[in-house]
Amino acid sequence: MTTMDTKNALYSMRAARFARRKRVNQIATTLALCAMAFGLFWLFWILWETIRLGIGGLSIATFTQMTPPPNEEGGLLNAIYGSVVMVLLATCLGAPIGILAGIYLAEFDSKSWLANTTRFVNDILLSAPSIVIGLFVYAIVVAKLKSFSGFAGVVALSLLVIPIVIRTTENMLQLIPAGLREAAYALGSPKWKVVLNITLKAARAGVLTGILLAVARIAGETAPLLFTALNNQFWTSSLGEPMANLPVTIFKFAMSPYENWQKLAWAGVFIITIAVLGLNILARILTRKEH
Repeated sequence: MTTMDTKNALYSMRAARFARRKRVNQIATTLALCAMAFGLFWLFWILWETIRLGIGGLSIATFTQMTPPPNEEGGLLNAIYGSVVMVLLATCLGAPIGILAGIYLAEFDSKSWLANTTRFVNDILLSAPSIVIGLFVYAIVVAKLKSFSGFAGVVALSLLVIPIVIRTTENMLQLIPAGLREAAYALGSPKWKVVLNITLKAARAGVLTGILLAVARIAGETAPLLFTALNNQFWTSSLGEPMANLPVTIFKFAMSPYENWQKLAWAGVFIITIAVLGLNILARILTRKEH
């Protein structure tokens, strides 16, 4: 076999290998596009139904009247108020704990057994079903006090906030270049001041993004509130008794045979969807500014 024949044979083998890789790439790309289209189809269908039925249930009464009895006019004012109060209090309770824990893991103790154990427990909390958190709070709060309450709902939601904020805060602080810390130490700054004025300030947009994502998650949680805050058809601002909230109200009204309740359920779904969408957009904007 001549040199030319050898070169032609090698060229043919390379061409065949390239054609085979190209076919595999085209098949993989096609399957990926089909999977994406399948997911987007259901997503847009859900959004379309939410907008179509949700807007139909919106009115001035939705934001000014209490949840009504069957077949009577009413709104979702007490449920909206209860959700806002519990989400805000849960965020105020859980976010500082998550931020402090994330700072500890990223800045003070990143490799000890305590840090590894904390990360392991945090990963379990991140992946644990929210109904498990609800049952846990029911056992330690509701069962002890012998009453459902808004306070128990706040505790359950805060336990969902903490692991998200911990993970986000730790990851954002680890992205800060070590040179910033070293420069501050060289100027004689103590560690607490470096963390507060340098690293945490540099990562503030990412930390805030984590808090917003946590709020977006707990805003639509139903299972924990079924076991803690339950629901209340009337207005109440006391955290010591059952408190109305949108997720449980939606669950209750959507399962009912009454048309007015079903319309209010879709209106509540639309309100939560718009709120969560707005929080996610805000989080993306803050992340983009950080980069």
